[in-house]
Formats: sequence, C-alpha cells, structure tokens
Amino acid sequence: MEKTLKLVKNDSWLKPFESAIVGRHQYAIDKEAELTNNGKQTLSDFASGYLYFGLHRTTDGWVFREWAPNATEIFLVGTFNDWKEDENYKLQNIGNGIWELKLNSDSINHGDLYKLIVHWENGCGERIPAWATRVVQDNNTRIFSAQVWSPEKPYKFKKKAFKPSTDPLLIYECHIGMAQQEEKVGSYTEFKEKTLPRIIKEGYNCIQIMAIQEHPYYGSFGYHVSSFFAASSRFGTPDELKDLIDTAHSLGITVIMDIVHSHAVKNEVEGLGNFAGDPNQYFYPGARHEHPAWDSLCFDYGKNEVLHFLLSNCKYWLEEYQFDGFRFDGVTSMLYYSHGLGEAFVDYGDYYNGHEDDNAICYLTLANKLIHEVKSKAITVAEEVSGMPGLAVPFEDGGYGFDYRMAMNIPDYWIKVIKEKIDEDWKPSSLFWEVTNRRDDEKTISYVESHDQALVGDKTIIFRLIDADMYWHMQKGDENYVVHRGIALHKMIRLVTASTINGGYLNFMGNEFGHPEWIDFPREGNGWSYKYARRQWDLVDNKNLAYHYLGDFDEAMIRVIKSIKNFQATSIKEIWHDDNDQILAFERGDLVFVFNFSPKHSYTDYGFLVAPGAYETILNTDNKDFGGNGLVDESMVHFTNVDPLYAKEKKEWLKLYVPARSAMVLRKKK
Repeated sequence: MEKTLKLVKNDSWLKPFESAIVGRHQYAIDKEAELTNNGKQTLSDFASGYLYFGLHRTTDGWVFREWAPNATEIFLVGTFNDWKEDENYKLQNIGNGIWELKLNSDSINHGDLYKLIVHWENGCGERIPAWATRVVQDNNTRIFSAQVWSPEKPYKFKKKAFKPSTDPLLIYECHIGMAQQEEKVGSYTEFKEKTLPRIIKEGYNCIQIMAIQEHPYYGSFGYHVSSFFAASSRFGTPDELKDLIDTAHSLGITVIMDIVHSHAVKNEVEGLGNFAGDPNQYFYPGARHEHPAWDSLCFDYGKNEVLHFLLSNCKYWLEEYQFDGFRFDGVTSMLYYSHGLGEAFVDYGDYYNGHEDDNAICYLTLANKLIHEVKSKAITVAEEVSGMPGLAVPFEDGGYGFDYRMAMNIPDYWIKVIKEKIDEDWKPSSLFWEVTNRRDDEKTISYVESHDQALVGDKTIIFRLIDADMYWHMQKGDENYVVHRGIALHKMIRLVTASTINGGYLNFMGNEFGHPEWIDFPREGNGWSYKYARRQWDLVDNKNLAYHYLGDFDEAMIRVIKSIKNFQATSIKEIWHDDNDQILAFERGDLVFVFNFSPKHSYTDYGFLVAPGAYETILNTDNKDFGGNGLVDESMVHFTNVDPLYAKEKKEWLKLYVPARSAMVLRKKK
C-alpha cells in the first residue's frame, strides 16, 4: 500500500482529494525523470540552457545559438555589419530546431548592438534573441537591441557563500527606478548608495526587487517581460546590479527578485510573441494563448523546451547575479485554466475539480526543486490568492515546494474594514482571526500592503485613512482629528499584522512612513511625468512633518520583532478579546501585545491573565515620539497580582491603563 503523503496526513479534509494530490506529485516525479534522463543528470544540469544558447565568448572567438524550429534562415545583424544580412553572419541549422553561428574573435566586440533577422515560410522579421542577457533602448529612436556584454574585467563577487537570514524574513519590497527623490529613473548604483542604507537602518534583512527582467514599457511595473535573461538596462549595467547585490550581501541583506513566469509581453520584435513565425513556439495555442485580463501571452508549460527555458532562467539569476531566491508573480493565474478570474474558491473541491493546469503545477514544483538544488538556502515565495493547499509544503510531503506564500487575505481585509466599517465596529476577534488564519503546515509572508495597493486605481492604507487631509495637516502641530486617527491606526494595523507572522513580514518602500500619493508611471495620460514614480524621502527626513512618526515607529517595531530569536516560530497565544470593549491581547514568548481599537474609550486597570512576574513596556504606539498623546507612563514596571482562582493555572492579573486607539508591547522581566 502506498504511503500517505504528509500533506494529506496533516489535513484530513484533503483525504477525498488524495488521488489528485498523489497524481500531481507523481506527474512531477515522472517529468523530472524524463528531463534528467532517468537521473543520469541532475535537474540543475538540465537547467543550464543559458550556458549553451545565446552569445558566448569562446577560447578562439564567439558562438551564438538560438532555438527556432519554425525558421528557414537566420542572420545575425548589428553595428558590426551595418545591420545587413551577411552570409558571414548566417546561422546554420544543426538539428532539433537549434541554429548556430561561430565567429572569430574580431567579428564582434563588447558594446556592439545586435539582433536577428529570422526568416520563415512566407515571412521574416527582426527579433531580439530569446536568450539575450543584455538589452538596451536607443534614447532617440526608442528601439530596443541586444548588446554584446563581455567586459575585459568581468565583475567578481567579493562576498562568498552568503547565507540568507530568515529569523524572521523581513522583506523591503522595492523598485530600483522609482527609489529616488528626483523625478527620473533611478539607477542600481543610486539605490546602493542612497536607498540601501535606509533599509538597513530600518532593520529589514531582505530586499525584494521588482521589475528586474527587461520590459519594453516602464509603466508595466516590470510585469510585461520581453527579455527574460536581461537585467533591465534602464537602471544601469549588469555589473552595477551585481555590485548592488554584492554590497547588500556584505551588509547582511538578502536579495530576492520578483520573477515573472506567469506570462510574457505580446511584443514580437522585442519579445517572444511570434519568434520565428510561430506564435505558439513558447505559448499555449488556441483559447489559452492570451491572458484575458493582462493583455499578455501564456507560456505552454507542457512543452519540454519551454520548461528548459524557464528552469534555466531560474538558475541563471541565482548563478549569474547571486540572487538569493524569488517571489513568483501571478501563481494563481498559472494554476487554473481560468487564471483564477471569477472563481470563488469556497471549498477544497474547487482546487481539484479538473480546472487546474497540471503542466503549470508541475513546472512550479520542478522550479522549486531546481532552485533549492542550486542553492539549498534559497528563498521562494508564491504570490497566490486562491488558497491552493500545499503550495508552501515541501515536495516530499506532497506540496509544491515554495518556502512561503503571500498572505494576500490580510491587505484585502484591512481595505474592507477601513472602507466598510466605522471605528466602533472594528471587532478584535475578527481581525485576530484574519491575521492568524493560515494552514499550520505552510509559512506565510504577512503584509498590510504591497506595491499592489499603492498603484493608480487603488489606495494605500494611509490614504484610505487620511485622504486629502494629508495635503494640509501633516505639519507637526497642525494635525487635525483625521490625521491623528490615521497615524494611530496606521501604527496599530502594522503592529498587529507584523506581530502575528508565522514566516515573514513585507513592506513596500515608503509605505512604512505613510508615503503620500499613488504610484503612477510616466504615460501619455499624465504627460509622461515622473512626479508619482519616485519616493519622497524628504518627507520622512523632515522632523517638522508627521511622516517621521510613522517611520520611527516602524523602525522600533522591527527592532522588537528581531529582539526575539525565531520570533516567527514562537506560538501565538490569545490572552483576551472583547469585541464590545474592542480590546485584544495575545502573547509570544516573553512578549505581551495589547490593543485597544476603541476610538473613544480608555480603560484603567484593565486586567489580563498572564504568567506571574514583572512586565515593562518596550513599545507603545501612543508614545509622543510616534505621534501619540503620551498618556502611558512607560517607566513604570507592572507587577502581576495574585488571584487564588487561577493559582493552579499559574496565572496572575496584569492590570494596565490602555488608552483609546493605541497598542503596547510589554516584556516579562527576567
């Protein structure tokens, strides 16, 4: 009898769907055997396509290869041959749809621009090579070309064998181009010199960089990728990105990238859309070809050549740039034929009803296996909203092998509460359930808001709380009720979310200090302005404005979380909640977290049953340094009071003054 997978063993509700779970598990095993020739090579060996395809310098010249099974002729054209078809630069078909060109060393040089002219039956077109590792855009014509990148002195990483810190994982989600104060596109070097020190000061131990893979349209936020192996040149050179990652590692900062394998841009010249006259070379045919909501193309995960391309892409970023892992974008879209659009996902049956793309599930499983084979300490995070069980469960237990999944329910919950409920109706029992509602066997990344909530068409939490008053009443001393309320709740919302993590916590850059405005990239509708595609760091640096209260609080909050070893793994024990009083209290280790969400009721001598001892306040949202009223005497040591009724439970009363709309963290003294 086959052994029951741990995923099913840990959740009896999955038992009716065991055959589907086992089937998917076996499908991945069989596919790995097929790709590795029954184990004669490793998955990592298989995923080394970037070492074979594309342009490479050899001992006596250059070699270029491309997979284009539908092509009839291919020419390499560029600045070296005046962009004209030349027999000396004509590729040869060497079988299996692979084309090859060997050149002597002086045929092309570092910095040269190039493309392919691909011929197929009844047509031809210019194409940027699929495996190009450097793509640049002409400032005048706006045309993209591949660029030979082979400097005399290639970048050498100084920091060897970096080990990511996941105790806990504290992610600062960022975008290189919009990370600077000026109205422009920021660079890798500027980020290293100006932004990275801010992140380190704030206490985050991981940066998650968006929009790394080359994309033709800046305003796509990096989601319409054209060149999967090219780091976006609008931010600088490959060596400058490597220097940024190397510097971050030397300072103890983990670096993961947002990787987009859920879809691709439709562009044909810049992208893979119709590479050699075959629109289905990389993408599903028929009705599944295009993503109905994203105006993009969907990879055919059932093709071994596509698996080779995507798996090689994962390994490339780990090896070539020393990234520490990935946040996989759009996983929900990959898992289902419907892309998750219009689906409710109300019970387990919705995950096993035959509407799932088993090819995509297999790819994600193999990608996780590969990534951890290449780097055992690598980090993978799934952006997935449907709640598919097993996503962040190890493969050997029947899962898909991600290390974490995004807790996408949490930001949705906060938006719903702020939009739909008056303050008096905020129920601590509901919010505590929401921030702790997750599978026991899967680690999550909790967050209040990511870049998604900051984009045009949505609103950040601070904007939902304060709105137009941010423009007029953020001067210290001039705050009105709306601003005071917004600042107080912003801190409380973040604290209850960050303090209940079971894996990690994420913040999008600037949101920690309540960055005003939305993110709006340059486009025709705004006159191609960069006004909203930047971060106004001067706001948090200005001590005459209230923004620094939020920034200072965030730094203090992160410091508290990091003060407990393996904070994310300590058990969360609810001490008390009262929806009428709007009070919530819970403990983790020696820390006690107390929240009063009531907008108008402060409580004197409010009692909580805790372990006997003395408790000191280590964080208080109502502290004047954080824009509060300063109603709590934080120098006071609180001693518990004996109650014979709870002697057997070894509990005593901790009685506190809890001001309205505030939260505090207390530590039990040794």
